[in-house]
Amino acid sequence: MQNVIDRLKKLPIWKGQIEVSALTGGITNFNFLVSDEEKKTVVRIGDDILVHHIKRFNELSASQAAHAAQISPAVIYHETGLLVIEYVPSRTLAACDFHDPIILREGVFLIKNAHMNMPKHLRGPALVFWVFHVIRNYVSTLENAQSIHASLFSELLAQASQLEKAVGKIDLVFGHNDLLPGNFLHDGNRIWLIDWDYAGFNSPLFDLGGLATNCDFSESQEMTLLELYFEEEITSKVWKSYQAMKTSAALRETLWSMVSEIFSDLDHDFSTYTQKTLSRYHSAWNNFIQT
Repeated sequence: MQNVIDRLKKLPIWKGQIEVSALTGGITNFNFLVSDEEKKTVVRIGDDILVHHIKRFNELSASQAAHAAQISPAVIYHETGLLVIEYVPSRTLAACDFHDPIILREGVFLIKNAHMNMPKHLRGPALVFWVFHVIRNYVSTLENAQSIHASLFSELLAQASQLEKAVGKIDLVFGHNDLLPGNFLHDGNRIWLIDWDYAGFNSPLFDLGGLATNCDFSESQEMTLLELYFEEEITSKVWKSYQAMKTSAALRETLWSMVSEIFSDLDHDFSTYTQKTLSRYHSAWNNFIQT
């Protein structure tokens, strides 16, 4: 950790003395709040993580496009494995916040803005995030690493195949693909969406399903979410496709945690998180097969 702080202090963007403090909550990067004589910034440090399909060039270009679309704070500086972002005084949202109809409406507007407007500002190569490819790749990675969860994989892959068929044809948007409540900030006036590690072209249903799962929405809240996004009555076909994608998002999160148990160097209890996400996935799967 001291090596990281020493690196931060040598960046050419500071004015005068700086203060550095670690930020908690990140489970993909090391995050710091850095203050100099003129400004506060958030510094994100992390290399490519190929087992999780994370490429930092993609995070950078997505972050810049998100700022241009007025979705995220500005990128102030970057170099290999390091991103310095404008600090916004704010509070991090929690799942319960999205049960507030006002917050939900603002959040959906922000998500839709990202989906529709970020491609207008995106420059350079861009990635695709297709959850079923991610699922298959995660299983292969876990099998090669002799994961303790290996007995589950045959059934999970069979279920993923069924889910992929149920999703059907999709609209293509530019997705965030990691809509944890903690990736939303509220500054007292508006919501910001941050952390673009997994950004890429995808179905809008993946983001919507991920948000609903992570916020423990009821079925009526899910319907409200979809109606706000699509601005029309939701057909049974869209509902079925959404349920399939939501279930797939829960499966991807479970496999992500299993992979992190083996490969992550961050101080986080991934084993407990795996059990939590696996239980959530089983619940989503049981609901899906009844739709």
